[in-house]
Amino acid sequence: MSDTPLWTANAFAAAAGGSVQGQLRDVTGISIDTRTLERGDAFFAIRGERLDGHDYVRAALEKGAACAVVEASRAGEFADAGCVIGVDDVLNALEGVGRAARARSQAKIIGVTGSVGKTGTKEALRLVLAPCGEVYASAASHNNHWGVPLSLSRFPQSAAFGIFEMGMNAPGEIGPLSRMVRPQVSIITTVEPVHIEFFKSVEQIADAKAEIFEGTEPGGVAVLNADNAQFSRLRDSARAAGLKTVSFGAEESADARLVDCVCEAEFSAVTADVLGDLVTYKIGAPGRHLVQNSLAVMAAVKLTGGDLARAALAYAGLHAPKGRGARMRIGDPDCPALLIDESYNANPASMRAAIGNLALAPVVAAGRRIAVLGDMLELGEGSRQMHADVAGAVEEARLDLVFACGPNMAALFDALPPERQAGYAEVAEGLTDSVLAAVRPGDAVMVKGSLGSRMGQIVEALKARYGVLEDAS
Repeated sequence: MSDTPLWTANAFAAAAGGSVQGQLRDVTGISIDTRTLERGDAFFAIRGERLDGHDYVRAALEKGAACAVVEASRAGEFADAGCVIGVDDVLNALEGVGRAARARSQAKIIGVTGSVGKTGTKEALRLVLAPCGEVYASAASHNNHWGVPLSLSRFPQSAAFGIFEMGMNAPGEIGPLSRMVRPQVSIITTVEPVHIEFFKSVEQIADAKAEIFEGTEPGGVAVLNADNAQFSRLRDSARAAGLKTVSFGAEESADARLVDCVCEAEFSAVTADVLGDLVTYKIGAPGRHLVQNSLAVMAAVKLTGGDLARAALAYAGLHAPKGRGARMRIGDPDCPALLIDESYNANPASMRAAIGNLALAPVVAAGRRIAVLGDMLELGEGSRQMHADVAGAVEEARLDLVFACGPNMAALFDALPPERQAGYAEVAEGLTDSVLAAVRPGDAVMVKGSLGSRMGQIVEALKARYGVLEDAS
């Protein structure tokens, strides 16, 4: 671990702008949340929809923050508490620090967006590039108007690779983020009817994702999904922006092409032609979607000068995180059930992928494959039909039982044959007891829904009732 601070006092003050009150010392981290703030962090008092960071400035300084960045009109309130920097707009100041971090970096920068798989692809890149040099990647799903500048502001000058996720709910959101990140390689994982409530068509979603090209460095590369229906539209947008394009997928003409794949219950084995190099690797987590996105990952490794052989070896260490496919054994040690936590997010594409993974999950003795599904949100007028259409994936996977909750997921429940209908409730709280009573030794249980459908509480209830024996991911 380097003793070099993230920001020297002078460099931080110049990047943030504004007026410094008190003695500013070197900054070792950036925080917008006093619950996770560490001594030496600079605290930005962001004003959000529900909370105002100015209410926590004194707590931040008492915990040892190097300084607090606050609105200039309120700086005088904290003059007795420690070092503060008064600025016109705190979020703009955070963006300024992020831009300064990007400007001083000599790293290879990869930007990632897409309707599905952004975070998983970012984390895979973090893993497989690690043997090639120091890697920095944005934390969690920090991919919006405050998450991207926060991630950039924490970007160490020593990093050899930087990976930044960019998301959106509406048109015009990704462009400004990309202009801050300025990636040399931009990946669009796929385009699907996610957040379709805010768009007139899937083509509009593709155009919104293509905003990532606005900030991609001149001469940079767009890595695009050749198997997606929007590929040609995205390719044309990238070329219009003056970028090179690299395609990935099973399509015969893809530049990073899937040659062979064996999908098992807990991993996948892949052979791929990556821009002319034949590579074989094992992915340490299951799912055809991970196989697809691994082609983009490996293409980005090669495009940024990473070592394909080392990246291939590292891929075996991939594990699904909490809420995004994490697996654990619960219950009877002699005949445990498998719990798959997919409770963080859901849309039609990821729902089908998760159901396909459940179909591969091992069951023991008389165990069954059980899906516990909550509403997929922000799907607009066609939401009920999109939920009902998931019945086809359930039938193809031959799942034994389906629990459903939410007004839209009722459409799926009604579309299922009676023998698969295990239980329905309007909200997750109303479904929990039924799920707990149904689980038996040897079952495989997958819980999935949009974060707002609160399916995570069912996961926690299962863990509390039956106990976690081991992480199975």
